[in-house]
Amino acid sequence: MKKRICIIGAGPSGITAIKNLSEAGLDIVAYDINKDVGGNWIFNEKEGHSSVFETTHIISSKSLSQYEDMPFGSEVSDYPSHDELREYFQLYAKRFKLYQYIEFETMVKNCKRIANNNWEIQTVKNGKVKFEMFTDLVVCNGHHWEPKFPKYKGDFDGVFIHSHSYKKADSFKNKRVLVIGGGNSACDVAVETSRVSESTSISWRRGYRIIPKFIMGIPSDVFASKMSFLPIKIRNLLAGLLARISNGSNEIYGLQKPKHRFGQTHPTINSELLYKIRHGKIKPRVEIDRFDGKYVFFKDNTKEKFDVIVACTGYLLSHPFFEKNFIDYKEGSVPLYLKMFHPVYHDLFFIGMFQPLGCIWPGSEQQSKLLALTLNNKWKRPSNIKDLCESEVSNPHMKQIDTNRHRITVDFHKFMSDLKKQISISH
Repeated sequence: MKKRICIIGAGPSGITAIKNLSEAGLDIVAYDINKDVGGNWIFNEKEGHSSVFETTHIISSKSLSQYEDMPFGSEVSDYPSHDELREYFQLYAKRFKLYQYIEFETMVKNCKRIANNNWEIQTVKNGKVKFEMFTDLVVCNGHHWEPKFPKYKGDFDGVFIHSHSYKKADSFKNKRVLVIGGGNSACDVAVETSRVSESTSISWRRGYRIIPKFIMGIPSDVFASKMSFLPIKIRNLLAGLLARISNGSNEIYGLQKPKHRFGQTHPTINSELLYKIRHGKIKPRVEIDRFDGKYVFFKDNTKEKFDVIVACTGYLLSHPFFEKNFIDYKEGSVPLYLKMFHPVYHDLFFIGMFQPLGCIWPGSEQQSKLLALTLNNKWKRPSNIKDLCESEVSNPHMKQIDTNRHRITVDFHKFMSDLKKQISISH
């Protein structure tokens, strides 16, 4: 039976899947909710639409974020803006003639595995429902579909939003703003709102490590990659020491001291947060205890009045087109070999559903190259794939703290190496 492959998503992971599978001569159809390729990197002011915000720049440098098959031009910034990235993804799609395979403004509503190991895919476009049949399904819908909201005692009478809805700082002018979280989005939102707000505070439930974007004039991830030949534990130890030398201790800035070793959480890449704190533009706060009207009570027995709270508390791994009793990765482990092969279903694949200490897209590209080989029977699933899936869960690249985000962490350099090793086996 001739293969016909469905690809969900035409974001950065989706387009490299489309490129590599189409070049392998496979029959593919891709669906995407947007009007063009780029996924979250297409800025859209509409609330509820998953997109970057107005001033977003990537947190990994261009040399470690580019596709192997189309490097960035020399004119692109070290840390590209969302506009530069949108143009890059759209140029990639044009250069490799990908648009012919994509149906835009199309929502995938349901994916059902039926008799004879086929997939029935239900889509909706302009209110019109359509059913299509495929032999294989490739999921590239990204990580940022379903916001994860924190819960606290009491009620807050001001505006309480998730960073999913944050687009521009203008609406926060002269407001008292509280940002929840210590990750990249939280620190970026705190920095941007502090430029226009009456006051901005940032609440951390634990200590985070802040890494500057440049070390000795070199992008920090490029600097760190010079140590990629070292074992991961030693590399993380040296990176932690380097961060401490660069910034000093968190306590100097009124921030909590991290209780974990470097690598046990994702570090935050930001060169402005500490500057803003020391200039009095952002006030550090500890974890929230409860709400009462517009007052927020913190666990150090302090309180403050706020107009707006922005929860930068991450997302749930969401695949709303699957029935929950079929696949649900919102909680628990995610047992996928090389973060892409399902232990049971030989015709279901995930591209880009991993979280590296670095950029996702180069890994997605290598996954897509391996997938093309797989679908053309040039690479075979291991007979012990169930054991391999469980081994990845039990023996991750790094032992990290138990949070939703850290279930799918990989080390960028080791993950790339593992994928390339499997690709080489087929040649």
